[in-house]
Amino acid sequence: MFKNAYIQRVYEKVSKRDSDQQEFLQAVQEVFESLEPVVERHPEYENAAILERLVEPERLVKFRVAWVDDSGKVQVNRGYRVQFNSAIGPYKGGLRFHPTVSESVVKFLGFEQILKNSLTTLPMGGGKGGSDFDPKGKSDAEVMRFCQAFMTELQRHIGQFTDVPAGDINVGSREIGYLFGQYKRVRDEYSGVLTGKNLEFGGSLVRTEATGYGLCYYTQEALKVLRNDSFKDKTVVISGSGNVAIFAAQKAISLGANVVTVSDSNGYIYDPQGIDVELVKRIKLEQRGRIKEYADLTDHAGVEYHEGCEGIWTVPCNIALPCATQNEINEQSARTLVENGCTVVCEGANMPSTPEAISVYKNANVLYGPAKAANAGGVAVSGLEMSQNSYRLSWSFGEADKKLQDIMQNIVSNSLAAAKEYGAEGDLMTGANIAGFEKVAQAMLAQGVL
Repeated sequence: MFKNAYIQRVYEKVSKRDSDQQEFLQAVQEVFESLEPVVERHPEYENAAILERLVEPERLVKFRVAWVDDSGKVQVNRGYRVQFNSAIGPYKGGLRFHPTVSESVVKFLGFEQILKNSLTTLPMGGGKGGSDFDPKGKSDAEVMRFCQAFMTELQRHIGQFTDVPAGDINVGSREIGYLFGQYKRVRDEYSGVLTGKNLEFGGSLVRTEATGYGLCYYTQEALKVLRNDSFKDKTVVISGSGNVAIFAAQKAISLGANVVTVSDSNGYIYDPQGIDVELVKRIKLEQRGRIKEYADLTDHAGVEYHEGCEGIWTVPCNIALPCATQNEINEQSARTLVENGCTVVCEGANMPSTPEAISVYKNANVLYGPAKAANAGGVAVSGLEMSQNSYRLSWSFGEADKKLQDIMQNIVSNSLAAAKEYGAEGDLMTGANIAGFEKVAQAMLAQGVL
């Protein structure tokens, strides 16, 4: 599989040890493929077992979460926190509440987070966590009781200078508020232990918009540098309808694009006139409804709702921004995108493209922005929120947004520089993997065997 014997040996070992963790192994394979020229140039990485240590979490916590629903029945879920690598800063990464959460999922997310956080240039290590709890259909009181039970255990393992969680899928301001309140109650301290908080108690402006806005800033910069192009007059297909998708749509529209789709786990909306972002916000963020309601509530002509999500990639477009979940674009979907004129795929979700889909992009010369780089805006502004909490200050929306733009533009620049240095000029994926890895590897070397 790999030309480099050291990489092959490490991958075989992790494959044997974690053979049941397919998402994690997929993430490791994708990164390792990019690192062969780096390892060839730096034999000290093998001598110090950098790759062996990189793929093994420093700590993985798995715990029971027992809580009581509105009918008085005791429910039991599983909670996880993987603290993957702290070479460049305290562990940082979101919490995901979704039935698909497993050890493999949190490990793949945590592994990706190491390099993603490194790319921001902010001092943050990699971590991730969550639970197989599903907030959908639960009352506010049930969500609160679950979050309190979850944090009662998690608080033992996190802290402002140790591990700073944030939100991810199904963990928004409501959940972060409940989690923060319980941490404050149990620990009797008011600290920046969580990011994504409401503005009233330490949150940062732009945090809600950050991943979606950052995705578009990244895409716009990559288009300018690599294609001398922009979002202007482009048709854009976006999957998902959470914060990432909504604010990616909002920013893409402001940059001159026509966004024609959004989706949720039940199906997708196609609106040839352009998605009404304010209506999507009302349905998904305020009413916590389903995206099919869009078709009944809009006054746009020609709107279509389709059951199922895979069909969204058959909609002709110039730019695709997958913002839903992992492995949502397979080989066939990627081929359909290319056949229908798509020339740009930048990822707002974590690992939304399968390895086969990525091969299709490369063979078709699609401008491909990998998730660890393209969706780093969320954790970047989380890092800014940590700074504001530490200094007891608050930046304006414009100040935080400008810092976000600069970070995303620098990620493009640093990725392209690393790709060029190692003979893969113009390859944003290879460049992101190398640029993120080298900073972490050098820090690990400097700190000795840990």
